[in-house]
Parts: sequence; C-alpha cells; structure tokens
Amino acid sequence: MAVPTRRPVAMATGRRKESVARVRLVPGAGRIEVNGRDAGEYFGGRPSLLALVQRPLQVTGATGLDVIARVEGGGVSGQAGALAHGLARCLVLVDPQWRAPLRAAGLLTRDPRMKERRKYGLKKARKAPQYSKR
Repeated sequence: MAVPTRRPVAMATGRRKESVARVRLVPGAGRIEVNGRDAGEYFGGRPSLLALVQRPLQVTGATGLDVIARVEGGGVSGQAGALAHGLARCLVLVDPQWRAPLRAAGLLTRDPRMKERRKYGLKKARKAPQYSKR
C-alpha cells in the first residue's frame, strides 16, 4: 500500500555560506520540518535561528502551509539562513504579491558573504606567521 503524498504547492532552493536548502511548501497546518525532524528540535537551543526560519511566514502572514526542507552543508547558522532564503522564494511562487514585503525585509537577497580562501605563506586567510627580525 502506497503512502499518500501531498502535492507541493511550490518548490525552491535557498543558499547561505556553504549550506543549500531545498524547500517544499505543501498544504497543511503550518509545521516546519527540516531533514525529517521538527524545526524546533533541529535548531534546538537556538531560538534566534528558529525565529530567522519563521520570519518569511511572519512577514507574509502565510497560513495553512507546511514547510518540508532538506538542508545540507555548512553549520546550523548557515542552514537556517539558507532555509529562510528558500522559504521566501517559495512564498513568492505561491503569491507574487508577497515579493515586495519579502524584498523589503531582505529575505529574497542571497547573502554573498563567504569564507575567504587561505593564501600560501599565511596561516589563515589573513593571519601571517610571527615576524622575526633576526
């Protein structure tokens, strides 16, 4: 017997640092599921990250939609940012009138800040070895 699946209303991808989030919106009660776990449990102990993820829903006032996301790469902070970005993109697909408030809140812009690469002769991207005069 096949498990009934809910058809996605919208699908989008969000990115932040090294993280990538594939987000689906399906009709439901407003739950947010990340990698098969509840978002509160996944980002447990970090209420600021949970608030970041819920921000696109608060800005638009969207109700009656469940968020199902697969997130990979990076750390939890980057994953939360990627999830918020992907969710905002999904919401624009659901209702194009939500583009303006999401844009004003800065949720549709992909954050371009990345880790700077390490240069040869240095210990890290900018940290040089201690200078020795003799």
